[in-house]
Amino acid sequence: MTRPYIKKLSFTLLDSITDKDPVVQEQVCSAICSLGEAQPGETLRACEEYLRQHDKLAHPYRTKVLRAMETVLSSHIHELDKDTAGIVILLASSEMTKTKELDCDWQQAASSVLVAVGKRFINQVMEEVLSRFQPGVLPHSSVLHTLASLSVSNAFGMVPFLPSILSTMLPMLGMAKQDALRVVFCCALQHFSESTLEYLANLDQAPDPTVRKDTFAADIFGAYDILFHQWLPSRDAKLRLAVVAALGPMSHLLPSEKLEEQLPKLLPAVLGLYKKHAETFLISKSLGQILEAAVSVGSRTLEVQLDALLVALHAQICVPVESSSPLVMNSQKEVLRCFTVLACCSPDRLLAFLLPRLDTSNERLRVGTLQILRHIINSAAAQMEIKKPFILSSMRLPLLDTNNKVKRAVVQVISAMAHHGYLEQPGGEVMVDYIVQQCALPLEELEKPSPDAEDLAADSVRAVSIRTLYLVSTTVDRMNSVLWPYLLEFLIPVRFTAALTPLCRSLVHLALKRQEAGADDSLVQYNLNANLPSPFAMTTRLLAVSCKPYVGDGRGAASLRLLKVMHRSIHPLLGQRWETTMPVLLEYLDEHTEETLSLKDWEEKLLVFLRDTLAVVSDNTWICQLSQEMCRQLPSYNGTPQEKNFLYKCIGTTLGAASSKDVVRKHLRELLETARYQEEAEQEGLASCCGICAIVHLEDTLAQLEDFVRSDVFRKSVGIFSIFKDRSEHEVERMKSCLILCYGHVAAQAPHELVLAKVESDILRCMFQCFNTKVLGIKVETKDPALKLCFVQSLCMVCQAMCSSAQASSFQFSRKAELVTQMVVQWLVSGREEAGEERHQGFIIGALNLLLSNLEPVLEEQAQADVIHSCLHSVMALPPETEGEDGTCQEPLYLDTVCALEDLLISLLRRNMTPQGLQIIIEHLSPWIKSPRGHERARALGLAACLLQFFLEHLHVSSHLCPVAGTGCGAQPYHSGLRAASREDEQRCPIQGEPGLPSGQHC
Repeated sequence: MTRPYIKKLSFTLLDSITDKDPVVQEQVCSAICSLGEAQPGETLRACEEYLRQHDKLAHPYRTKVLRAMETVLSSHIHELDKDTAGIVILLASSEMTKTKELDCDWQQAASSVLVAVGKRFINQVMEEVLSRFQPGVLPHSSVLHTLASLSVSNAFGMVPFLPSILSTMLPMLGMAKQDALRVVFCCALQHFSESTLEYLANLDQAPDPTVRKDTFAADIFGAYDILFHQWLPSRDAKLRLAVVAALGPMSHLLPSEKLEEQLPKLLPAVLGLYKKHAETFLISKSLGQILEAAVSVGSRTLEVQLDALLVALHAQICVPVESSSPLVMNSQKEVLRCFTVLACCSPDRLLAFLLPRLDTSNERLRVGTLQILRHIINSAAAQMEIKKPFILSSMRLPLLDTNNKVKRAVVQVISAMAHHGYLEQPGGEVMVDYIVQQCALPLEELEKPSPDAEDLAADSVRAVSIRTLYLVSTTVDRMNSVLWPYLLEFLIPVRFTAALTPLCRSLVHLALKRQEAGADDSLVQYNLNANLPSPFAMTTRLLAVSCKPYVGDGRGAASLRLLKVMHRSIHPLLGQRWETTMPVLLEYLDEHTEETLSLKDWEEKLLVFLRDTLAVVSDNTWICQLSQEMCRQLPSYNGTPQEKNFLYKCIGTTLGAASSKDVVRKHLRELLETARYQEEAEQEGLASCCGICAIVHLEDTLAQLEDFVRSDVFRKSVGIFSIFKDRSEHEVERMKSCLILCYGHVAAQAPHELVLAKVESDILRCMFQCFNTKVLGIKVETKDPALKLCFVQSLCMVCQAMCSSAQASSFQFSRKAELVTQMVVQWLVSGREEAGEERHQGFIIGALNLLLSNLEPVLEEQAQADVIHSCLHSVMALPPETEGEDGTCQEPLYLDTVCALEDLLISLLRRNMTPQGLQIIIEHLSPWIKSPRGHERARALGLAACLLQFFLEHLHVSSHLCPVAGTGCGAQPYHSGLRAASREDEQRCPIQGEPGLPSGQHC
């Protein structure tokens, strides 16, 4: 693009900058900047000429053009030629000084253009600016502002001009009467001093390495004298802050003797400003610079001022912070920087001031002191090195504070200590204990609202502690020997359960680092530390908590990973096997979430893993030790029923792998004697344990159960009139329930062929012995619904075991008729009116189904008819069930009972798949089909439909069948069953003719 075209395009764009729409104005500026990207020199010349020609253009629009020019200059200053730079400099200088207003956007934009050009053409810019900075005449405020900005952006270019600038400026300070102009002078002096210090600190890169601090000392002190004595006492808050901001860097340029002379007055004056100003950032920053200057010259005045300094600075840290704005945070950082300076010059006096304040009960004082302590541990490490034991001992009381803000501050101090070797000192393990305790804060404490509105959530303390533990264990190499194997001691105690996930993650990292460093095959030397958990304790604990894998931020995966990495310490043979089995478990967890995981399936996978582990070890002594440890840890899980239930299963699995019968019986006896029978989950767990153990040790398990039933522990509590009764009647019933459940699980889990031989002689005999109570020689049936339920559940398991045996068809169950009669007469018929008995019906009907359909001998017809009649009555006569929005039943207990009834009737029909067999069952349904109650008719019709559909699907029709007399039921889909039946079934069911049957057939 040619120069005339650029000019024409620029002018066209700039003509639109006066548009009333701010969006259009911004788009014009953006277009000018884009044009400047392609042709920076031509664009800048066009803008300059436009502003020159349009002298009446309003200030806001001139400001936008100048801002666009600054943007182009900032990006392309190195492409600018000297002539264009000169034109731009003259324009900006003229624009900057056209108005006398202070802090005008137009002036600032013009000044920014000069600063941008000055990054490369400093001499040309200074020549123009200094022409407007003449001795004896107060300069335009924008000139001072530009000089200050130039010193910041180009210190190496500006510092050589400063001696002459300062000598010209010094007389002007006395001439400045307006506070606003004085503020500008202070700002200029601050930036001049800062750029000078930067120049002196980098003399090796400076264009003139001969420049010395003495060059500026006299002029700076002259300016200091005016600022401190005349301007600082001003009532104008803005001026006071500007003065103190300038005094900080100026103090570094004062002659040493003059600084020492001024400190007794300067320090109290600066400290006094804290009481006058709410925003203290500039005060704290300046104070830090003054303190650094004083220390650099070896000032003795600090010793005298130290107490006042410490009190004032400590108060600034302890003041309540109402916001987390950057200004407030930066102010605190500057105060802490002051403490760093004092720690380096007077560490003893600083600690003598700080550490006693840790003993206060005031939250703000203690938190503030801890923040300072943390800072000086990090920033003055060399000075604090010999103070480590003293500092550690001073943390005793803060460790006991229950305030969450204090807790978090303590954790942050401990983190700093870890990085600097404090925890390697005697007593350092107390700090590790504290971190782990905070990681283990219980869930109920996290949810409890704080009584103090300003207090932090406990969750914040726990989160900070977890991050700290992981950070220290993964990034601070010197902590490896402190944390390993010490952290292992926290795995077993229940009070640290909530900390297990971070503990396991840290331990895994530490163990892997030791392996990479070539540690011995065994990561843990148990003989060197008696407090470390044994391999059996570690295995038990990590396996037990893994049954709830997603609790505690993924406790299951973390525990399994630690087990995997510790395989050599647990048993030398496990490494290769766990390399293949453990990743499968971890992958399974990754594929699921807490919502999708089936806990039953997951527990089974863990038990398979345990069983496989025991098979690989194949060492009876090791297995017996593991089972002993599992039993020892069992009471620890009294507060977590699911984990205790699973640990019972682990014990059963481990005992099943043990070859020592004495050990098996000993542990079973201990479990039976110490179980908490009143806990329903524990009953289930103990029963599962016995069942799993019986897979291998059926004889020993049954013998131990029977010994316990006969023992004093059990019998003493059973006698109704016993004056030595130790247990309440309720507890005795719970114990009986559990024992009956144990027999049911033994029958369900043990090899069915072996169970068949023990059913009548041992299992059922002992079950009835527990179920029935004799009073004065008379058998009395229990009235406890829970005991009945356990008995019926166990009976179902026993029947299922008998039916599943390969020898079931030839097995003659001699007590079949007796058992059926008892279930029908005593439980179904007599229990109809008892509250809670409906819970048993599904199990009873299911047990009857197993007894009638699979076991010999076959019942007499009358007995079978009594069973059908009683079962139908127990279900048909139930009150109407509740229905959901879709019209289906919502009661799981009712649905299970109906399923059991359907299965029973279909099983009976299957044994006699003839029209006569169907007719017998339908005759039993007939009274209910004709019932005056709608819900009973609906149930009966649905059940009849199921039977008819099953009959049609399974009967091979080879000749004309006679109708089933006494019915008027049509076939309904089998799967709809009684569960989907409703009053609509009555309306749809035809009384005559069955259109759903094949042609030529009738029911």
